[in-house]
Amino acid sequence: MTIRRLTAAGAAALALVLGATACGSDGGSGTTGNAATDAATAGAPQVSGTVTVFAAASLKETFTDLGRKFEAAHPGTKVGFNFGGSSALAASINSGAPADVFAAASAATMKTVTDAGGAAGDPATFVRNTLTIAVPKGNPKHLAALADLAAPGVKVALCAKEVPCGAAALTALKAANVDLTPVTLEQDVKGALTKVELGEVDASLVYRTDVRADSGKIDGVDFPEAAKAVNDYPIAALAKAPNKGGAAAFVAYVRSPEAQQVLTAAGFQAP
Repeated sequence: MTIRRLTAAGAAALALVLGATACGSDGGSGTTGNAATDAATAGAPQVSGTVTVFAAASLKETFTDLGRKFEAAHPGTKVGFNFGGSSALAASINSGAPADVFAAASAATMKTVTDAGGAAGDPATFVRNTLTIAVPKGNPKHLAALADLAAPGVKVALCAKEVPCGAAALTALKAANVDLTPVTLEQDVKGALTKVELGEVDASLVYRTDVRADSGKIDGVDFPEAAKAVNDYPIAALAKAPNKGGAAAFVAYVRSPEAQQVLTAAGFQAP
């Protein structure tokens, strides 16, 4: 058997080749060749599995979009959503429902989870939202102000007072010194909006983002008292999250510049 010894120059050359091969492999640099994916995962721990997100109904359109983008940035990850009224979601979390992330439509609702020790760390406000009057396309009742909602014959849908959109509506009505009796109280903002879509009511107080998302069927009438009832939207990873790494990564993504562009384009206000 002949044993050949490498010269110093040959050894150095071999080291360069091996180093280049390692950097070009899937397990070396961690890059994928996809710029968006590499940017999202640079310096972050690998994320996998299902990330379960409980989120306010008013976030449905934007979070569904963000979920797809998050999955693209973290191959092998699946984002599952449970959208609904924030108060009902908070109650489910406090009762032990398995979830990784909670995004609420008000700080007061999030507080019910943090007070119960359900959040991993302090929640962060990631957007704000304001109310508008949702009316059928063309505004057949010619509603122009909150006071018009109390006129005889005008049927109005509100969210229940326990729901963030309901609490905000009561604040706005009080600021306008308007007293009205709604024909229905809904458990989330989508329910209140649907009543207008179906022609069951003449108006509802919902978020501007919901009217924008449904602009083909609904018009919005802005009113000055909305400035008195702005809702902060907090997000938090949950203390009992089954997928803690995924929870932390999703919260970080929602607060990223890319996600903020999606949210503000939908009508949310920056925090």
